[in-house]
Amino acid sequence: MKIGIIGGTGVCDSSFISNKENINITTKYGNIPLIKGMRNDKMIYFLERHSKGHKLIPSKVNYKGNITALKNLNVDCIISTAAVGSIQNCKIGDFVILNQFLDFTKNRSCTFFDEKNSGVVHIDMTEPYCPSLRNLLIKSFKSINAPVIENGTYVCTEGPRFETPAEIQMYKILGGNVVGMTNIPEVILAREKEICYATISLVTNYAAGLTNNALTHKEVNENMIKMTTLLKDALINFIDSIDENYRKCTCNHALSELNSLK
Repeated sequence: MKIGIIGGTGVCDSSFISNKENINITTKYGNIPLIKGMRNDKMIYFLERHSKGHKLIPSKVNYKGNITALKNLNVDCIISTAAVGSIQNCKIGDFVILNQFLDFTKNRSCTFFDEKNSGVVHIDMTEPYCPSLRNLLIKSFKSINAPVIENGTYVCTEGPRFETPAEIQMYKILGGNVVGMTNIPEVILAREKEICYATISLVTNYAAGLTNNALTHKEVNENMIKMTTLLKDALINFIDSIDENYRKCTCNHALSELNSLK
């Protein structure tokens, strides 16, 4: 199997894979650097979402290039990580396995089908995150007794600023559980490329207005560091337990209706 891992803020530890080498994949969207390695009999491709050294703000991440590179490498699935703020029903230190999202981004290209000669495509997003991967991730976190929330709605904002308390109250009314800046368009693009995709959200802070403290990037990084050991243990468990028969989903033929109309 080939597994893609997209590391978000603070997640750059690839020590759980061996025989590592740096590679570059050329795509029409630019050059994408990755780490290639092995975990037992599985090929792992590790990619830092914000580039090495966390140089890119959320709206400038090369989402299309990242997903295209992993598609070109023929990965079977993608696991992404994301630092998030808690809105409701979770606390700092929790791992939330997302099942829905709310998109409040503004200036991003959220589809491959806005390009020349791509045609008009309306892809189904009833289950935006692969249910097969989600179930395996939940089992992996439970197996190491990590604090895991089995469902969560991710609110994606444009950033790079943090949200206002008024915005957070609106997201809460709409049913949002956590808030972040990077999961859109990544989850959409993965579905358009027919790749199984799931996200582990790491709750590193409480959203604006829920405490008396101002939000800082320092707080996010400090809490992220505290959670990385559990995250690595869960990823190791996930990688070691997944096999080629994991798929009980429709992710890999998400465009079948389109293809049948050609």
